[in-house]
Amino acid sequence: MKAIILDGYVDEPACFGVPPYLSPYPRYTAGALIEAGFEEKDISYFTIDTVRASGKSLSEQFKSADVFIIISGMTVPGKYLRGTPITAEEIRALFRLSCGIKILGGPIRLGYSNEGGIAASNLSFLPDDVMVAQKDIESFVYDYFSNNSENTVHAAHTIPAPPAHRYRTAADIAGWSKKGAFITKQHPDFPNLICELETYRGCGRKKHCSFCTEAFYGRPDFRDEEDIIVETELLYNIGVRHFRIGRQPDLFAYKGIDDGGVILKPNPEAIEKLYSGIRRVTPDLKTLHMDNGNPITLAEYPEESREILETIVKYHTPGDVIAMGIESADPDVIAANGLKATPEQVLEAVRLVNEIGAKRGANGMPEILPGINFVYGLLGETKKTYQLNYEFLKKIYDEGLMVRRINLRQVMVFPNTPLSANKISDFKNERLFRSHKEQIRKEIDLPMLRRVVPVGTVLKDVFAEIHENGTDNSKSLTFGRQFGTYPLLVAVPGNIELNRFYDILVTNHGFRSITGVPYPVNVNTAPLAILKELPGLNKSMAEELILKRPYSDEEDLVKRFGQGRLISKFVCFE
Repeated sequence: MKAIILDGYVDEPACFGVPPYLSPYPRYTAGALIEAGFEEKDISYFTIDTVRASGKSLSEQFKSADVFIIISGMTVPGKYLRGTPITAEEIRALFRLSCGIKILGGPIRLGYSNEGGIAASNLSFLPDDVMVAQKDIESFVYDYFSNNSENTVHAAHTIPAPPAHRYRTAADIAGWSKKGAFITKQHPDFPNLICELETYRGCGRKKHCSFCTEAFYGRPDFRDEEDIIVETELLYNIGVRHFRIGRQPDLFAYKGIDDGGVILKPNPEAIEKLYSGIRRVTPDLKTLHMDNGNPITLAEYPEESREILETIVKYHTPGDVIAMGIESADPDVIAANGLKATPEQVLEAVRLVNEIGAKRGANGMPEILPGINFVYGLLGETKKTYQLNYEFLKKIYDEGLMVRRINLRQVMVFPNTPLSANKISDFKNERLFRSHKEQIRKEIDLPMLRRVVPVGTVLKDVFAEIHENGTDNSKSLTFGRQFGTYPLLVAVPGNIELNRFYDILVTNHGFRSITGVPYPVNVNTAPLAILKELPGLNKSMAEELILKRPYSDEEDLVKRFGQGRLISKFVCFE
């Protein structure tokens, strides 16, 4: 039997799957197929962007496949640099094209939406012959094909009834994650992609946030450290060099201890075993970052959290970010929605992370910083909420602290969450949200970014991803990012070669991005668009610099060009 796995991308609070990220879902699903009796040679993996670029050339392959699986789902949709998640129209059209067994799975089972502020809709757009995995796609696929032989599946062109829907366990994916690792090489970005490594899922809190879907998974189901280490080693041996320890709602709670409190007590020994083990089997690793950390965990257990932070900084790569969900600084909203932490607790967590992680690392970024998440459209929200959120961020800035990024998103309401059970008739004002967002971008984001990466900082290993052409060639830009969690967007003047790494000199700042030029700049060959970006130069100075070329060395540059000493540390001569 021939099977196709189509990655329509996922984006969840604890899991990235839009390029350059590869979520665990396709790997687990491929592994489940293998364990159910398929062979590697009969499993093909595609991304939705590959399908779009291919036109109709893949149509016959999709049509003739015995099994056609689409994985998708956006529970926290964002803005994407390259990959674009699959649309409802594309899902419908691709399933109609297929003549085989059709299965849809991933977070899309909770409902479909492509932007925040809009309630997720049901999947009524699907053709009637599509089976939807109501819980985990990987366990559904395994149960379906392990219980139905090839002959049964194809007898008289009938399709057996689907199995009972269930969540997979950590024991299940201990095997599937390894057996499915092979499809990583079929990703069009391989080896320049980031593989998500799951430690656990499920929330350890006894009361859950009103909007969150993590509660659906129940109590935490922790993977064993050695299991994760072995999976990482397999991916590394295939050729992967970039990893993110994601999928969990709170890394600080990994293998945490229930001591009767409202949250799990951190287990520093487990984090040490995990991180040291990963680094042991990946000697030339390029990226090792994390995702979520619950601020209340850091505030309630500061000593254990400090030990974990020190372990992370010891073994990770710089530029790391701990995504922290404050959601709201308004006490009324916090109470109405069962949110995790008070503003005071979040502030304590931000201080602790800065204390351990603010030092600048080898790649030009601070070792590890917090990322702050706000959600708008929650119960109890009023105009006062916006002011309290702004004042909280202003307090962080005024204390001289750093955060890597501030995420302001409108809530997406999913069925069966506490929020969906309430008729949301509270304050909702799109115009206020947009003006509030603009104020934070101008008054907090911009000066904060100047603090995090000042002009003159050199960011190493920025991967050039796309070109954007302006009205004329002089306004063309190349956009790139370092690999990692919430990487900083870098704009380089002109069209530099894509799909390669550059060291970039920071020359200017936007609200959420920086402008930079390849470092060092060849003063004898660089175009005007690059030279005028050098710190201290303007267009007329750069034109003068070009007119006096070539320069033999630094002494010659300083002697013949008035700003030569100013730019000498940024340039080379051949």
